[in-house]
Amino acid sequence: MDNENDLTTNLLPDDDATGENGSANDASPTAAAAPPSGLAPAYEKVLAEKKDLYERLLRNQAEMDNFRKRTQREKEELRQYAAEDLIRSLLPTLDGFERALQHRDVNVPAAFYQGLELIYRDLREVLARAGLAPIETSGQIFDPYLHQAVETVEDPSRREHEIVGEMQRGYKLKNKLLRPATVKVAVGGKPDQAAAE
Repeated sequence: MDNENDLTTNLLPDDDATGENGSANDASPTAAAAPPSGLAPAYEKVLAEKKDLYERLLRNQAEMDNFRKRTQREKEELRQYAAEDLIRSLLPTLDGFERALQHRDVNVPAAFYQGLELIYRDLREVLARAGLAPIETSGQIFDPYLHQAVETVEDPSRREHEIVGEMQRGYKLKNKLLRPATVKVAVGGKPDQAAAE
């Protein structure tokens, strides 16, 4: 029973806490709505943390997008480099076909050269689909970016620096120089009108 009395006395408000009219000291409604004095700095801190986390999220997303693009670009470059390396290694084979077809032996049956031409044409078509294109030299003016001059020929009937012969065919792979054309160039001829203008 003593315990019950203790409980009831603990539940009842103290006489000290009651005001003059006997009710508990309640805070005024305006005072209850005002935040405690320590809440404003904490709220500002939470807002700053939120802003920082959002900016970090945006940076991470941008980094992920850049990483994805860089990986895709590197993959494409690797694929193109692998194709470029393979095509470059096939160029001597193309040269061999061209030499064999230019220097025909009369003792070899014509059917052999027809088969050789078919294989050469198929190989050229496959490489053309991969982006390989021969560099034009016939009647062109020497371009040091596309041609490699190994011989000069005195020919006053030709334009100055006109290509008069091709020693080895040059190739581009998708507008990138794969191998320059090895050429003979005319000197001592007429000046090129296009270069003069």
